[in-house]
Amino acid sequence: MEVSNTQSLYQNLISSAIQRCRIAEDLCRLTVVLKRIPDSDPPLVRISFSDTGIGSCLEEFQNLKCPRNSVSDDNFDGVLSVTTTSTCDCKIFHYHINLKETVAARKLTRLPSTPKNGAKFSGTEVSLSTCESIEELIEGITHFFQKMLILKIPKVAVELVVERANGHGSGYENLLLADEGILLSLPISNVERLTSGLEDYVLKHGNMFDQQCSSCFLSREHLKVGNGVGCRTESARSTGQVVEAVIIISELPEPSSDSSPSCFRACSARTEVLYFQEFSPCSIPQSSLDGLTSIDWKSYGLDLGTNVLDSNGCAILEWENLPPYTHIDIVIHCYHKKVTIIQAQQKTKGYKHLVKKAIKVALDGLKQRYKGTLLSAHAVKICSYAPDLARTITGLILSSNDREFQKECCSLLGLQPNVIEEEKKVEDCIKEKIIAIIEINDKKQQRRTEFAPLLFDGENIHGPEFLDEYHEGEDGYSILDL
Repeated sequence: MEVSNTQSLYQNLISSAIQRCRIAEDLCRLTVVLKRIPDSDPPLVRISFSDTGIGSCLEEFQNLKCPRNSVSDDNFDGVLSVTTTSTCDCKIFHYHINLKETVAARKLTRLPSTPKNGAKFSGTEVSLSTCESIEELIEGITHFFQKMLILKIPKVAVELVVERANGHGSGYENLLLADEGILLSLPISNVERLTSGLEDYVLKHGNMFDQQCSSCFLSREHLKVGNGVGCRTESARSTGQVVEAVIIISELPEPSSDSSPSCFRACSARTEVLYFQEFSPCSIPQSSLDGLTSIDWKSYGLDLGTNVLDSNGCAILEWENLPPYTHIDIVIHCYHKKVTIIQAQQKTKGYKHLVKKAIKVALDGLKQRYKGTLLSAHAVKICSYAPDLARTITGLILSSNDREFQKECCSLLGLQPNVIEEEKKVEDCIKEKIIAIIEINDKKQQRRTEFAPLLFDGENIHGPEFLDEYHEGEDGYSILDL
């Protein structure tokens, strides 16, 4: 969906609230409340963003920009009302910040503070008024939260509350209450949370919070999942850059004539890359996009066609050879291990090599975990010869008059001697072993700096280097066994 200028502003405010909750390292709540202002002309909606994280610093709001050509005077007057306090403060501080004011000295107005009377708590509330319709605001905020929840940020619950008029005056409706971050407060890594969050997003097609799409998926078992991490060492001069990536491949059976069709999104050859920086959704910077597109996708059997940035800065990848009823989802999260709120607002762009590394680790993980997945184009071509080769070897074995030789062949293949009379079983067993060796060869090529020997290369198949490399397969059998 298109992001309006006012929506871009409140997304920044939500992102700052997320950082305050994260830095607090305690159970926190982030609440967005939409409330119509009665008898206003034109009709106005009051939006408040409140969190129970650490108190805010004024610099984070003073750094917000509000050019006249980006936020319409008709929709937003540019004034933020800020209420904040830290645990160590004895007062609650109130400010007005005029984002349209170009003179820094006149941008901030300090209002009378409120005593806390010895109470110990912290939090921040930021409010603004806008002429945008409450329906548009609900859609925009829901869409933003929808992506943010993929992160499953630990110890943070989020909610969206809307005031609606009813027969008894007005009441509040809780449209969204997400507490996955609290429920998953066990000591698991960020990339594991990201993986779980993307799985939920895929199962629900990203458009429903409380139910998954029953016409496509039944469970997570229908998803092929890989994740990877790239990071720089943390030091006195470096806050430690981290990139986490998750890739999910969805493969659906072709629907029969009497079954309901699968969702279009699940079968699309286009991938919307979900990108996060410092635990907040954002547009993908060019350096990260370069890292993503510089991968040798063909070595994983994928042919990347066009890649574009849409109007919201989201990367859209289009695959030219994706099988029907297959979809690929990708999420990338870049952040620093140690960061302040101000640093989080200053988006770092130097993630190219870390993005590439994290994506490659995720792809290699998929390849290792799921048999026959992401084989290179060369391996797929060789696999197409496996049935004929298996048929030929089977014919050689069965045409022999030496029963001991046939029994020995069955033993090497892991078959019972009496199976020698069942030609189809012998042929299928040999074919499976040939394909398994091709897959092992293809996997090892990903980890070698030099090109690995080819399985059916006549000059290399009997060479000592080849035999040393592949005599013992990953499944405990040898190529010599064939």
